[in-house]
Amino acid sequence: MLGDHAVNPPVVLAPMAGITNVAFRRLCREQGGGVYVCEMITTRALVERIPKTLKMVAFAEDEDFRSLQLYGVDPDVTAAAVRMVGEDGLADHVDLNFGCPVPKVTRRGGGSALPWRRKLFGRIVRQAVEAAKPYGIPLTIKMRKGIDDDHLTYVEAGLIAQEAGVAAVALHARTAEQRYSGQADWDAIAALKQALDVPVLGNGDIWEGSDALRMVEHTGVDGVVVGRGCLGRPWLFADLEAAFTQGADYKPVLPVLGEVTKIMSRHAELLVDALGDEKHGCADFRKHIAWYLKGFPVGGELRRRLSMVASLAELDDLLGKLDPGEPFPVGELGQPRGRVNAPGKVSLPHGWLESRDDDTVPEGAEMENSGG
Repeated sequence: MLGDHAVNPPVVLAPMAGITNVAFRRLCREQGGGVYVCEMITTRALVERIPKTLKMVAFAEDEDFRSLQLYGVDPDVTAAAVRMVGEDGLADHVDLNFGCPVPKVTRRGGGSALPWRRKLFGRIVRQAVEAAKPYGIPLTIKMRKGIDDDHLTYVEAGLIAQEAGVAAVALHARTAEQRYSGQADWDAIAALKQALDVPVLGNGDIWEGSDALRMVEHTGVDGVVVGRGCLGRPWLFADLEAAFTQGADYKPVLPVLGEVTKIMSRHAELLVDALGDEKHGCADFRKHIAWYLKGFPVGGELRRRLSMVASLAELDDLLGKLDPGEPFPVGELGQPRGRVNAPGKVSLPHGWLESRDDDTVPEGAEMENSGG
């Protein structure tokens, strides 16, 4: 449950910059149930009503549970943004981002760097929860294990958030230093679940429906958060719904290439509709093509032409050149998708690690650009 909303199946689409717009959310919702979160919105951009950000928080009329993730470092600005969400009726659920490992975020003290400053973290969460209460908006947080293995924060941060009154806590079981490399530490998710009374959601290495079942069995977690696993595979949400419904009897249904190309066409159409322009919609779709066709036998020239597609008619013509009966490449099952990078030193504000109880907002910490 998130407030009065039953999450069934217990699946959440993680916000991804440039990906989880209204078109992609609709495509995923057509596959299966869950909570579908929009792209990350910065609190400063929201309260200042920057037009691009206001456009990003637009939801489709049939999104019956509108989920919004906010990024902020200033407790007062964050609270103001949450109040704006309530006053303007912008969303039904707010999640706070404490998991982003991107250097431009952490060097300002935000994202996965912020829980280290536990007093500042606590102020942000408490003020946000209080701001959400009058509107009945459930507020959750998403975080990582910590900055690195020597600066872990997830259990303490979870307890602080629980005390502040959050509805649930999600843990991406990697450190900021890991970025998206290596394996997620599901034991950490289990430890957090043991430590908290509020629902805990697990994030990291959910590539197939069977992975979600394994995570629940291994950790006792209340639900799963899916990010990169659905890139080029929105039908993963159908698999997840089937997995949670069927349990031990679950068997994945793998689409042949013809079914994949139909979903690709649908995705492009939704982007064109959302952006209001065929040229821009097709240009935005191009980044998805390699993910959809990963592992399928597609010639280099055809891939090149697809990567330059400029109209829906051209897309359908090129996709029509593929063999619709080509089976799904099973070698891709269980494999990482999207960003796979090496660990890297975390960029932090000067002196950030020296005091955990300094609740000063770092200068220039607030960001005006939404989306990550």
